[in-house]
Amino acid sequence: MLQTPSGGARSGTAAAGSGLMSIGAVLNALRDEFPEVTISKIRFLEAEGLVEPQRTPSGYRKFSAADVERLAHVLRMQRDHYLPLKVIREHLDAMERGEAVQLPLVGRQRTGEDVLEPLERPTVARIGRAALLAAADIAEADLEEWESYGLIAPLEDGAYDSEAVTVASLVAELGRFGIEPRHLRVMKAAADREAGLVDQVVAPLKRHRNPQTRAHAEARAKELAALTVKLHAALVQIALGVRLP
Repeated sequence: MLQTPSGGARSGTAAAGSGLMSIGAVLNALRDEFPEVTISKIRFLEAEGLVEPQRTPSGYRKFSAADVERLAHVLRMQRDHYLPLKVIREHLDAMERGEAVQLPLVGRQRTGEDVLEPLERPTVARIGRAALLAAADIAEADLEEWESYGLIAPLEDGAYDSEAVTVASLVAELGRFGIEPRHLRVMKAAADREAGLVDQVVAPLKRHRNPQTRAHAEARAKELAALTVKLHAALVQIALGVRLP
């Protein structure tokens, strides 16, 4: 079982001795220390591989005391250290392997103590136009048409975000079913609205002078983006009456 920092064992202890817990019980156990936590947040952390509760034959989640303690540790590292989920996952996995690891330090922690490692902002993966055409296996005319509809757009330096390859490949695949680029403008508009909603939520953090707070805004934006994508997919499946594998 993970050994959490001092003052943080209460959430894990709340579940101890009570056997497996439902997600609602876990929420109640965590809310004393983390009042903003939600069931959606717990499900998101599960989807990201931060916790793996058991499942009943009917599919209900059942969390052990160790699961609750792990969740508390994850939430604490997000709240107090603004660490991205990937770093948190690697840190916890190392602890479970019995490795002697220190909590990663980036920027300035909430304690106000200066640390030696500066925050490194991730760079956007870029791809050139020729590489994009080759990777997506599309023609120059296709790319020009998709750009005219706003489905793909170059960055300021003329290169493209690496995700443009994914977009181009999906647009090409949909085209094989007779769905033309002009039909996809509604999807682009919906994506822009969803992005605007996420940006509105994290905007106050992005404008903060503290670089670590801005990093927290980026992590929060990723979490919200993942949730909106899952919601969008679920709503489409419900509307169509289908279930994807």
